[in-house]
Amino acid sequence: MNSKIAAIIARKGKAPVAELTAYDYPTARLADEAGVDMILVGDSLGMVMLGYPDTTHVTLAHMLHHVEAVARAAKSAVVIADMPIHTYDTPEQALQTAQALMAVGADAVKLEGGVAVEAQIKAITRAGIPVQGHIGLLPQKVKEEGGYRMHGKTDEEAAAIMRDMEAVVRAGAFSLVIECTRHSVAKEITKACPIVTIGIGAGRGTCDGEVAVFHDLVGGYPWFTPSFARPKADIATEITRAVKEYISEVQQSE
Repeated sequence: MNSKIAAIIARKGKAPVAELTAYDYPTARLADEAGVDMILVGDSLGMVMLGYPDTTHVTLAHMLHHVEAVARAAKSAVVIADMPIHTYDTPEQALQTAQALMAVGADAVKLEGGVAVEAQIKAITRAGIPVQGHIGLLPQKVKEEGGYRMHGKTDEEAAAIMRDMEAVVRAGAFSLVIECTRHSVAKEITKACPIVTIGIGAGRGTCDGEVAVFHDLVGGYPWFTPSFARPKADIATEITRAVKEYISEVQQSE
């Protein structure tokens, strides 16, 4: 097993895990040198990097391009590559996609779903490829579900998410993202889950760690900020200021 993956597994119940998205070399290098534990090359790049309305437009070609750039930068962090929609519809296809992402430098892959993709996760892990699961809100299904919403509000939903966690664990995943899930449910799942859970929009301190979209963290995408995001900077304003200053200097030069 990859020693970096083993180190994450050992953190369960001992030390919180910090995961952050990155989609290019400089961002990944900065995050890695800052000491982030895991870098997710998320299909969220479809929105924050490519201008699509959601993640369903992202292709495997997009992911391979960005994963390769991030992998060149990350020396210490675990690099996790999202598997785009319809690239893991069958166990055979899932393995092929995972192998392609690993070939360009990923340390692990991530796919959405629990019970519905247990066979796919098994096919990947049996081939020796580490998998991060993803349950709760599934961004690749937003069109089917009519948008983004909090999950686990009813007993039935909470029980279904718990079953998804159990399926991901049975299939051999090393960690699990829980997205936009009722906080008490995320906490209950984390307590019952033997692998590291990573929350996003699931309440602070409810999981074994958290993941944030880089642009949400640094204020780099001013056109939309999720309600659960906690920006630590405002680089969009600073970039705009610098560009305006540059334009002014050019216009005033002779």
